[in-house]
Formats: sequence, C-alpha cells, structure tokens
Amino acid sequence: MSSRASAGAAAGRGLLALVTAAGVVLAPTLLAASAPAPSAALPAAPAAPAPGEQVGYPRQTFLPEPAVDPGDAALRRGLAAYHDVARRLNAVTGASDRVSAEVIGMSQGGRDIIMVTLTAPETPAQAQVQASLRDRITAQPARAAADRALARDYKLPVLVNANVHGDEFEGTDAVLRLVEDWAVSQDPAVRRTLETTRVHLVVSTNPDGRVAGTRTNAAGFDLNRDLVTASQPETRALRDAVVQVQPVMLLDLHGYVNGTLVEPTTAPHAETTEHDLLLPHAWANALGIESALLGLGHDENDGVRPPQIPLRDFEEGWDGWPPIFTPQYAALHGAVAHTVELPLRVNNAASTEPPSELRRRSAINTDIAVAAVTATLRYAVEQREELLADHVEVFRRGVAGAAQRPVDRALVGGTGTAGGWTTDYPRAYVVPGGPAQRSAPAAARLVDHLVDNGVEVTRLTRPARIDGTTHAAGSYVVDLHQARRGLAHTLLGPGSDLSDRVGAMYDISGWSHGLLWGADVVTVPAGVSLPAVGEPVAAAAPTGSVAPSADGWLLALDDPADVRALSSLLADGVAVEWLDDGSVLVPAPAGAAARSVASTHGVRLAPAPAGAAGEPLRPLRVGVAGTPQELWALSEMGVVTRPVSSAALNEGLDLSTLDALYVSDGLAWRDLDDEARAELRAFVDAGGGLVGRGPGGAGLNDALDLLDVTVERGRSDANGVVSVTNAGGPLTDGAPEHAFVYSPAWFTDLGPDVVVDQRLGADPLVSGHWLPTAAGSGGQRDAAGQALVVRGEDEATGARAVLLGSEPLFRAHPKGQYALVARALIWTSLTS
Repeated sequence: MSSRASAGAAAGRGLLALVTAAGVVLAPTLLAASAPAPSAALPAAPAAPAPGEQVGYPRQTFLPEPAVDPGDAALRRGLAAYHDVARRLNAVTGASDRVSAEVIGMSQGGRDIIMVTLTAPETPAQAQVQASLRDRITAQPARAAADRALARDYKLPVLVNANVHGDEFEGTDAVLRLVEDWAVSQDPAVRRTLETTRVHLVVSTNPDGRVAGTRTNAAGFDLNRDLVTASQPETRALRDAVVQVQPVMLLDLHGYVNGTLVEPTTAPHAETTEHDLLLPHAWANALGIESALLGLGHDENDGVRPPQIPLRDFEEGWDGWPPIFTPQYAALHGAVAHTVELPLRVNNAASTEPPSELRRRSAINTDIAVAAVTATLRYAVEQREELLADHVEVFRRGVAGAAQRPVDRALVGGTGTAGGWTTDYPRAYVVPGGPAQRSAPAAARLVDHLVDNGVEVTRLTRPARIDGTTHAAGSYVVDLHQARRGLAHTLLGPGSDLSDRVGAMYDISGWSHGLLWGADVVTVPAGVSLPAVGEPVAAAAPTGSVAPSADGWLLALDDPADVRALSSLLADGVAVEWLDDGSVLVPAPAGAAARSVASTHGVRLAPAPAGAAGEPLRPLRVGVAGTPQELWALSEMGVVTRPVSSAALNEGLDLSTLDALYVSDGLAWRDLDDEARAELRAFVDAGGGLVGRGPGGAGLNDALDLLDVTVERGRSDANGVVSVTNAGGPLTDGAPEHAFVYSPAWFTDLGPDVVVDQRLGADPLVSGHWLPTAAGSGGQRDAAGQALVVRGEDEATGARAVLLGSEPLFRAHPKGQYALVARALIWTSLTS
C-alpha cells in the first residue's frame, strides 16, 4: 500500500535503545545497520521430514539454493538478493535449535516462498498440544476462554509478512536480520519471547517482484489487492499461512511513506471486524512502535520525519475498509494487524539515486522495520493475557451469534472518525443445489474458496426447508454462528454503499463473492432456525454431468468453467455450433468428448432439442490490448490470446490471423502511425470483431466509426458492485444480475442499430463508493437505467462491436461476468 497519500505528523524524540517496560534492553544487535552473514563453516540443515511425519520445532528443512543472479534489483540497494536468502537461512538453521525454514508456496515465476518460524524447541508431542489448543480456539471458543491450560501454555502466534510489493524491499532484510540475531541471542527478553510465542516470518511474498524491482508479481498482479480473491499462487500461500497460523498479531512491512506510517487506519472501518477487541491493542501497539522508532534517533537530518498513525493524524484517505489488503484480511481471522510503511524511498523515481544513497536509505529503513517488529513482539509478550483473551472472544462471539459491540473511543484516546464499525449479521447463507442453482461450477468454486479461507460449510444430506424455501439435498449452508462469521459475511454478503460516509476511499470499496462470482446465493435472515441435516464440507462435490440425449447437448456459457470446456472441445476438433441465445450445441457423435469436458471442468451438458442448429465455431484467436489482469482472466477461460498494443502495431503487427480484438488499455488511435491505422481499418473491414472496455475501447470504436454511441463517465474513483438488468440474447441470456464498475462508463445517444444488452439498475450501486464529480455530474442518479453493455454490426462490412462500461475482468475477481466477455468475443468473431 505504498502509494497512499499521507498527512499529519507526530513530534518528539525518544531514547536510542529499544527497551521493555521493565527496562531490559531487547536484543540491541537488532538495531545495527547491518548483520554479518553467517559463517560458511556452519553445518547444513538436515533434509525435510517425510510427508505425514509428526514433527515439532525446529523443522530443519534444507532449502534449495538458487543460482546467483547479478541482476537482482536488491543488490544495487545493498540488500539481500533472492539467491542469498536460502543460503543465509540454511546456515543459521544448521546452527540453531530455534529456527525452522519451510517453503510454503511457489511464485508465478517458479521461486520459493519461504516462511521462517522462530520459537523455543518443541517436541512432536508439544507441537501437537499447540495445534490442539489453536483448533480449540475456533472450534470451542467458549471452552477455550475458560481453559486455564490454554491461557498458561498457548504460544501466541505472531505473523510478519514482508515484500508483498516486490520493490518495497527492506522488510525481507529486517526479517533475515531478526532470524540471524535471535537464532543465537542469549538476551533474557529474546529467550522469554521464544518460550511464549511463535514468530512466523514470510521472508518475501513476492520474490519475482523483488528480483525484477517491480511492485507486481510476474503476472502483473498487485498481490496486496488479491487477498479475498486469491487468484495468484503467492496470495494463496500467504492466505494459507494466515489460516494455518491463526495469528494473534500481524505486521505487513511496506514502503514508502515519510514519516513512517503505522496503522490503525482512518474510517470507514470494516464492519465485519470486532474492532472493540482488536483496535485498542492496535492503537497501543502503534504508540509503542512509534516510541521505538523515535528511539532510533533518525530525524530530519537523515531525511526521516516523525512517525504518523492514520487514526490519529489523518482525516480520511487511509481507510481500513476492504479486506483485499493483508492486515484487513488478517483481522477477520482475529489478528491485531498493521501495515507499516517505511519512510525513505528507494524505488520508482528514487531508483536513479547513486548506490551509496540508496544503501544509506535502505539501512535506515531496515533499522526501522526491525524496530517495528521487535516492538510488536514486546507487546505480544507484555500483553499476552489480554491479547489471547480478546483473540478467543472474537471467535466466541461468532459461534454464539453474539451482537457486535461499539468501540469505546476512550480506549483509543478519543481518536478517529465515525462510520462503518459494526453490522447486523443474517442467520446464514445458502448456496442452492439442483435446478435452483444457475451455475453448478460457480457454486462449487465458491464453496471451495470458502473452505480454503477457513469458513465452515455444511452440505445438506436431504432436502430441507429454510425460511420458507425447500433446498435440495446437496445444497450448501454457511451458518453465521461460526468462528469466522465476519469473513464468511465479508465474502458472501452484498457489502454497503459508503458514498455518504466519506469523501474519498483509498482503493475499491465494494466486492462480493455472493453477487459477483456467478453462483446463486440465498440470504437467510436473522432469527431463522437451521435444520440439523448437514455434513461438514472439506471440498465441494463434483458437478460435471451429461444428460442422456440422442440429439446432442447444450453447453450454456454461464461460467469460466463452461468457456474452458468450450475451448477444450474446439481444441479437440469437435464440431460445435453457436446458438442465438449464446449457448453452444455439442453434436451427438461427440459423446466421449462431452463426457470428458464434463468430468474435467465440472460443467453440465443438457439435452439439445431435436433439430437444433447454429453457426459453426472454430478456435477463437483474440488480440488483447488490456491489463495484465484481463489477460490472466482470459487465459483462465482457455482463450488463445496475442498481446496487441499501439507500439506493436506501429512496428508492423499483422492482425489478419486474429478473429477479434479486446481493447481496454495500451491501444489508442492517437498513438498510431498511418500504416498501423490502415492495418486496424483493414481488420474491421474484413469482418474482424471489437470488444471494447471503458474509455480505451470506446475511443477506438469512435475512431473506427463502428457503434453510434456517446460515452458518459462517472468520477474516476467511483467503484463498486452494481445491479443490472439483462436483455437476454447472445451476450446476457442467463447472466447474473450484478456487475462491477470502476471509473464507470455508460452509453447514451444510441444509434438506431445499437442493441442494449445490459442496463444499470434504477438504484445502481449495491456496495462501494460512487459520488458525483465536483461539477455535480457523473453520479449514480445520472447513470441509473443507462446502457452498460451495447453491441451492433456494421451494415457495409459485417464487422461487429461490443462496448462494455463495466469491469467484468477486474483483478480477476468478478468471475460471474467472465462468460459475458467470452460470449461477446465469440459473437463479434462471427459475421452474418
């Protein structure tokens, strides 16, 4: 979250040493500007335990050591190259009984994601006791709250996440320094911490970005916007670590905001988080971190401003609303969580500074990161009893279905602004099975995602009547009387319209797996009784099926899985046909292929009516001028893509082998030379299709004179989940009734041949933040009922175009909208 605007400051100078409340110096070596590399003579760590083997701590796994990469972006800044991380950890693991280094995932580029655990040694039996205590906290929180053995013996898990943005480097170096110092430290405070705490440190969540010096991962995703979607392997590794560790405290180390920014955040505050339990600790710990940072002695002479705490120092603009960020996501698992933004920039424009200056800044940033971590660990030890009690209480309230409690502002010094603290929970959610479910693959994906996030789901073993509706056996029930109710409601609920609560938000304000992932989800109101006819779900049941039919089958393109199945059929040479309603006819002789895609992709093939016929399809070849996230989403559907851009066209890119273009970003008429413009005109004159999203797509449509429309724009930061009405037909027949918008666009002054496939609802915004511009235009009222998806065909050439005002592939999240894009691409590729 390094780009958030900062404001406000805290004044004062502190001590030069980091001390505990009792006056004990806490690991002074941790505050050194650098740490010596471990001796190469130290013995190597032993091999990893066999799968299923019961192990305690240390878990001394030998990490593979990558080849040296002299181009690693960290080196110029005097920081640890990725290729040195495993070497340093192997050395220290072999020399200490406190260090466990494990690979918890692999990056998009094939690099290891490593988590180190620092703790006092535990036998396998002792580790099993800790696991049992952890599970008791969520499974039986009322019992856990009264359990004296748990209060006495449970080792508090603290999780530190580093380098989720690849070019925000120093968190990794702080983690390595902590590991190397604490592995051998004889300081009483360190020993006490490791006896009562497990310190889990994700060394670099984004090793590809670290090596390349980029914010994003190798696929172009900002991983700190992906927590509730988990589209990327790095995010899934981090999510799984949070679920498994179940941290009581979490720090997410970032850069760069000067002075050092330490959350808690400004309003609005996530309404599904138990703030009255977590915020007082976050506030107190932030003050402790601030004191520790001031104690380092860095000041304006070093270019370092005093630390700042948004809750105290900002009016708005650094909100704690969306769970797309690591700390806000972790809070839904009962963690007291902070983003820490280090002060001195070493990326972007600062990258051109001399290496000596970059290294000076990096050394200071590393000092500050270490101090923030050690101050947090000190707080975890000193406030252990209260932290554990409040952590357990988060889950007890969930299981009991207890009401949330308002925050006592006196507990946080009366700071902060009002808004968005609590919510009223429904009783449950049902993901229906059988004919009541529009998309079985979408339902299965949603259920698996809930389970992966630690949410409890049950499957009905027989039909059951809930709130007046009988749901089929096999339907899924998410009872909100469960430990992680806040997370379950965050994922499945519609969210809230924040437009009247705050003037501006930092990032997106609306999301909803229940509304955007393509599955039907039913809300069960509070007070309704649930039947006891379910079984716990570890994974969704298989969904693929092929109905008996002598006339072939219909594949409804309702979900990304359906599009993947179509892509597989086309790749295998099956003679499928496109029907007017946007479904696909699979011929009767292709029974083996039909059964294969049903099994592989979980799709359902219905019997085709006798005599059904349509237009033959062939494998689709799409040129894409879009964001990396849009390319990713198209690849998820098995669409064959080729990157297209203004630069590529100016260099002579041949479009004749493509069937359609998807254009949203990176291709603008004004940037093209005459030959490139001629190539585009030749493409559409030959019947090539265009699917344009947002201003970029609409601008190209205007230049090529395809659809006669006027594009209207909302405020650039307006975003959220919107209600829509679908006209049916080849693009939106059976489509969901919600979409996602960011910098929303809609279409007016429609020409006589323009078809409207989707309109915004009469009261469009369901959740998010959408205000008019300063001039009073572009608000929800202006957009209500307007065309959001339009299409048409050029009478002379037969070229087809579709324009989208929504963001159907946004950050690979609105999966229920993916199929609309695929159907649009197919429709535009066919000419009459």
